[in-house]
Amino acid sequence: MKLFNVKNAVNQRYREFNDRAIIVDIKREDLLHTQVSGNKLRKLKYNILAAQRLGLDTLLTYGGAFSNHIAATAAAGNICGFKTIGVIRGEELGHDLEKTLAGNKTLNTAHALGMQFKFVSRSAYRDKYEDFFQFALKKEFNSFYNIPEGGTNDLAVKGTEEILTIKDKDYYDYICVAAGTGGTAAGIINSAAPHQKVLVFSALKGDFMFDEIAQYTDRENFMVFDEDRFGGYAKSSDGLIKFMNGRFRESVTEQNPKGIPLEPIYTGKMMYRLEHLVKTGVISGETRILAIHTGGLQSVAGYNAMLEKKGKITLDYINEI
Repeated sequence: MKLFNVKNAVNQRYREFNDRAIIVDIKREDLLHTQVSGNKLRKLKYNILAAQRLGLDTLLTYGGAFSNHIAATAAAGNICGFKTIGVIRGEELGHDLEKTLAGNKTLNTAHALGMQFKFVSRSAYRDKYEDFFQFALKKEFNSFYNIPEGGTNDLAVKGTEEILTIKDKDYYDYICVAAGTGGTAAGIINSAAPHQKVLVFSALKGDFMFDEIAQYTDRENFMVFDEDRFGGYAKSSDGLIKFMNGRFRESVTEQNPKGIPLEPIYTGKMMYRLEHLVKTGVISGETRILAIHTGGLQSVAGYNAMLEKKGKITLDYINEI
């Protein structure tokens, strides 16, 4: 399938520390495709192929109002000839759809790509995998291929196992990846070389990420760092935004005129925490590190609007994305 015939992502130099003893490169998975970038393309690949084999013509999935997964599923479905349905957390968003779409780039994009929305309350959303909820979905929409929130399942992990190249496995000592549902991290862990350590930076508070990842791997070559600095999922601080603005400006060079943009939910926090580990000596000596850019840049516009509404510092490279 043309969508999934992608070349390996390019690795770009991010920073060097301790007189170049520690180098950090970023694998630009965000550049794999203009609409279905990063880990979302990897996660959707084998799920869409499975839906085709089953003869199904509809993909149904779940997410919040700024979900990268929702936008990516709508785009992939559109490209591959599938109808798409998004079960969206927040029934109030459906009260005035035109107003919602005008103020939400993610849902606007998904809607323009043909996705049908089903808005549900937050309490109902928590029950989305329960039998009664699934029965109601099948009664309303008939047959569909069911993709979980965030896209993580066995087929998604199979896709993310393809992120690392042979050169990556030979060259780097550490592989760093941000995690929401753990599927991308599990794929990286499964495919990493025996000598490599995988550092997983959870986007959520709590100590459950290890168990989420362990559902998809029996390897123990990884460590999980919980989101304990910025207040939890999708939360940030002026310090994080200033850090991201500064690092973007530094990344714009003659060799890389477009720079390396990050987003504040996953990759921005990952790089902030990784630098802290280096600066505090947790990572030391001659070390080669590869951080995975999992994409998600489509969410920056909505996130910036939220920050601006709160009177907070915003990301100043929005026009560069």
